[in-house]
This record gives sequence, structure tokens and C-alpha cells, in this order.
Amino acid sequence: MLSDPGGRIGQIYGVYDEQAGVDIRGRFLIDPDGVIQAMEVMTPPVGRNIRELIRQVQAYQHVRATGEVTPAGWEPGKTTLKPGPELVGKVWQVWQPSKEITG
Repeated sequence: MLSDPGGRIGQIYGVYDEQAGVDIRGRFLIDPDGVIQAMEVMTPPVGRNIRELIRQVQAYQHVRATGEVTPAGWEPGKTTLKPGPELVGKVWQVWQPSKEITG
């Protein structure tokens, strides 16, 4: 999280509103190699979800550390997937979201 009073960073990432003179809400997850792994741009009327940001950071950290992939809505401790040709077309058999839901 950072502030960009001059809009220089916002201009680089394409989220600077020149007419208003401010950055619009942009979120970028950048890995240790400097590669953007995820981005989200929101207009001012809609707020962001910090829990979702944290979940995504944890998912990217897990993927980087293990080589596994995380299905939609993944949270630490939940089922991950091992990528490979044998998984193609069979994700629904390996990952069943109904088993992931806890109440």
C-alpha cells in the first residue's frame, strides 16, 4: 500500500486520472521477480476487500513455494491441485467445491 500524491506511479500503471488529478483505485500484486501476477482497478464509489487481497497474496505465495495451483476461493489449508496433462478436463473430479465449504 502506498500513496502517490504526484501521480507518477499511477501514470506508469495506467490508473492516473489526469482530469481529476488523482489515481483511481488500483491494486497490483507483484512477485519477487517484478512480474505483475494480479491487478484490480476500481472506480471510487466501490470499496475494496482487504480479506480478498490477503487471500490472494497467500495463494500466490503458496503457488510460488509449491508449484501447486489454487482453485477459485482457495484458502490456506484447503485443497490444491497439481498441474499437468492428467488434470486437463478433470478438475471437477479432483476439486469438488461442495467439500470445501465449511459453515
